[in-house]
Formats: sequence, C-alpha cells, structure tokens
Amino acid sequence: MKALILTCALLTLSLQAGAADKGLTEEQMGLSKTSVNVDPDPATFEYRQADPSTSGVLPRAFSGAPPQVPHGIEDFIPITRDSNTCVSCHQQPDQIGKKKVKGEPTPLPATHYTDVKNNALHMGRYNCTQCHTPQANVNPLVGNTFKRK
Repeated sequence: MKALILTCALLTLSLQAGAADKGLTEEQMGLSKTSVNVDPDPATFEYRQADPSTSGVLPRAFSGAPPQVPHGIEDFIPITRDSNTCVSCHQQPDQIGKKKVKGEPTPLPATHYTDVKNNALHMGRYNCTQCHTPQANVNPLVGNTFKRK
C-alpha cells in the first residue's frame, strides 16, 4: 500500500514538473491575437460640432429608441438636477403632439413630465445623456447584422 501511494506521488510530481517547463506563450493567452503586454490606443474622434439649430434630426436605431443628440454637448455638461441646459431649449410642453418645425428643438415628450399642464418635469429624467447620446463619426468596434424591417 505504501509503495502504491509513493508511486502515485512520484508520478504526480513528475507530470507537474514536465508541464511547468512548457507553459503558454503570450499569444496563447486570452482571445486577442496580440501580446498581453501591449496596451492599444483607441482611435481619436470628435463629436459632431453642428449648431443645435441647424443639426437636424438623426435617425433612430429602432422603433421606440430615444432620439440621438445631433449636436455637441461640451458646453452643457455636467448635467445635474440643478443645472440642466438641455431643458432650456427642449422643455416645451405646449409643443407636445404638434408637428416638429425644422430648426426648432424637439420638445420633451409627455413621459418626461409629472404634470404637462403645469410644466412639471419629472426630476428622475434630468440625466439626459443616460438615454440620449451625442454622436461621433466613428467606425463600429463590432460588426452589426441588424436589419430594419
């Protein structure tokens, strides 16, 4: 019995010693085909610099998707509950349901208000960029096969 245990222990140690010599190369680690020690730099980009009154409306990704921001927002951030420049143009409850006039800001929808008649904005909706994102002219990082019907 002792001989069997000793043989198993020696066999285990010899297998581990042989495996430790081979190891993995950097190219075999992870999914990337580059070295794990390389820190890639992403491509630089700029957001659209269009003036809000001339930027137009961007297409929505799908039905019910929040509108994209077609203009730069660098001058509007940080967006906080007490300081939200977006609402100074977009909070127009009297325009809800009416046809949008070209060059005019898109009004906030009724879902963003607690009381549309009294112009009471729902304070949980102040963080505009949580749903509405500014757009940049960049190539997608991952291919997309989505097709509109």
